[in-house]
Amino acid sequence: MLNNKSQENWFASAFTILELIFHSAIRSVRKGHGNAVIGLLMNIAQTMLLVAVFYTMYLFMGFSSGGIRGDFMLYLMTGVFLFMCHVKAMGAVVGSEGPTSAMMKHAPMNTIVAIGAAALGELYVQVLSVLVVLFIYHAAWQPLVIHDLLGTIFMLLLAWFSGAAIGVLLLAAKPWAPQAIALVTQIYSRANMFASGKMFVANSLPGFMIPYFDWNPLFHTIDQARGFAFLNYNPHYSSVIYPVVVSLVLLLIGLMGEFYTRRRASLSWGARH
Repeated sequence: MLNNKSQENWFASAFTILELIFHSAIRSVRKGHGNAVIGLLMNIAQTMLLVAVFYTMYLFMGFSSGGIRGDFMLYLMTGVFLFMCHVKAMGAVVGSEGPTSAMMKHAPMNTIVAIGAAALGELYVQVLSVLVVLFIYHAAWQPLVIHDLLGTIFMLLLAWFSGAAIGVLLLAAKPWAPQAIALVTQIYSRANMFASGKMFVANSLPGFMIPYFDWNPLFHTIDQARGFAFLNYNPHYSSVIYPVVVSLVLLLIGLMGEFYTRRRASLSWGARH
């Protein structure tokens, strides 16, 4: 009897937490803009603008797709979509509710729920933006052909997960040094404009340049995504395992740091954000 009651309580608690994450995710989506539709349209416009900028740069500066034969726009979009998903997930988690937020006064709300809601809310926005952009391209430009759709989707989710894991690590350190963490977040986002490898493929890099990029999990996910998206590209200098392992390790360290920070949170920290 006691065993069954414990299981019922566990399932009820899990359902309550999931429901809370769902409603918090909706709040997270609407937090960026009062009108959720306009907020989504702004994100779609930002994604399309980034693709257009890179297309124009490639066109006028004579860059190539690194020997990949296939749809050049798909080559660009695989890089831009994963970059946006990674960076936006990290920014959403870093900007989520901290232990001194007023929302934490309402049980059963806690920082883990806030982190999950911010990450899932951003995933919803990014996936919907990707689907809309791809549909517009497929309908208005030319038919879209992806060699391994499931593998490409998995790489998009891995880019999101790695960004969220880095965001959890930065969020744990944010109350201790908010200005420094804000600077690190901005530097990391700007550095990934080049370090993510979305403008080239790993196979086209000379051997001495590989170490400058292979530390970055986003570099691996973008390169692997192109391996899944294109039939004739086989990535040799990137792997799927590396970003998975790095993301799990960073997530574990970040959750440990978040737990340590939460136990020592002070209301005076709120004035420093």
